[in-house]
Amino acid sequence: MKEFNCEIRVQVTTSYIDDQSEPDSDRYVFAYTITISNHGNVAARLISRHWIITDANGKVQEIRGDGVVGEQPHLKPGEQFRYSSGAVLETPVGAMQGLYRMEADNGVSFDAPIAPFTLAVPGILH
Repeated sequence: MKEFNCEIRVQVTTSYIDDQSEPDSDRYVFAYTITISNHGNVAARLISRHWIITDANGKVQEIRGDGVVGEQPHLKPGEQFRYSSGAVLETPVGAMQGLYRMEADNGVSFDAPIAPFTLAVPGILH
């Protein structure tokens, strides 16, 4: 029997949305684009997400839900799925991390980690 390999990679780019932010009201809006790539040899579906969002004050928001942007993408080996979403913080700097719960076509469930990434107003970090 061929050994299967479930390798899901997650890449993130972020941006600050100036025209939706209100710094005087402690409202900082960020967009992020996620690219999920299947580098394994078995297809898998993204079942759910779990995000941990922390602002500079240490306030933590946890977000759990089915799929992403209303979808549960099915990725065959070599395929990728890209989507954009957003987060609102009370501080000009914060961080996000989390995981995607995946289910391979052979029924095996596994977690694809999302490494911590920074959300920051441009020019605020050196």
